[in-house]
Amino acid sequence: MAEVKAKYDDQAHAINARNVTFDFDSVPMHYIPGEPFATHIINVMHLVLPEGERAMADCLAEALPLIDDERLREEVAGFVGQEAMHASSHELARNHLEKLGLDVGPMVDAMAWLVDRILGDHGLSGRAKHEWLCERLALFAAMEHYTAVIGEWLLTQDQLEKKGMHPAMLDLIRWHGAEEVEHRSVVFDAYMHVDGSYARKARGALITSPALLALFIVSADYLFRKDPTAAKGRFWPWQFARATWQGTIPSFTTFFTEIPRYLRPGFHPSQLGPMDNAIRYLAQSPAARAGES
Repeated sequence: MAEVKAKYDDQAHAINARNVTFDFDSVPMHYIPGEPFATHIINVMHLVLPEGERAMADCLAEALPLIDDERLREEVAGFVGQEAMHASSHELARNHLEKLGLDVGPMVDAMAWLVDRILGDHGLSGRAKHEWLCERLALFAAMEHYTAVIGEWLLTQDQLEKKGMHPAMLDLIRWHGAEEVEHRSVVFDAYMHVDGSYARKARGALITSPALLALFIVSADYLFRKDPTAAKGRFWPWQFARATWQGTIPSFTTFFTEIPRYLRPGFHPSQLGPMDNAIRYLAQSPAARAGES
């Protein structure tokens, strides 16, 4: 615990919500040209996952009274603000895609229902309430590990630009990815502060990894089937394999190869590497600069 605390003190970073302004009016259905299924994999990131982020923000708000470290409390508050901005920005993208004919609503509603039933507070009290809070924090800390890893991938690879991805959507996911990197330690530090059990942390990781992979595949399959565009093709597994091989989307193996690193005793999210790429991108993001003005 002392080692993690020291890393927290060294890595603490001011977390603040940013005003952003996106213009999605010219975004086509397949905003990665020639890559319908890869487009829908990216859609999962910004149409489905925000429901989990909403539950995560609620969980952190519930944990806030148990956090007596003032700096961590400020970071938690900033984290919640950033997640709220993510939700509103992705809602605009969702509305635009629905206008193009993509029936997103049922999937998002199903995800919201599932998240509430599985990750809600369930109206518990006393010791049961505290134990369930710790379990949720452990699950969310593991989820944030993967969003940080994917966020770093979005910031450091150029395949999406080479493919001609629409700049507004590219900015959306890179801005979101950069903030995931920026606040990568917050949920982990909150979990370590409130509970810190290694067994619970390991259990959370082993549950989260396959669950996230399944969520990506099932959700992308749904969106692909609902895609009304005739040119989307019929056999998405080939598109999935090709996009993975070309580096257009992150490899599904990430959900397994990251487990050993996360479960290493003494692990802290700061070990994922410097956040310079994230800070630089947030300073030059077109949406963030438009929001400032």
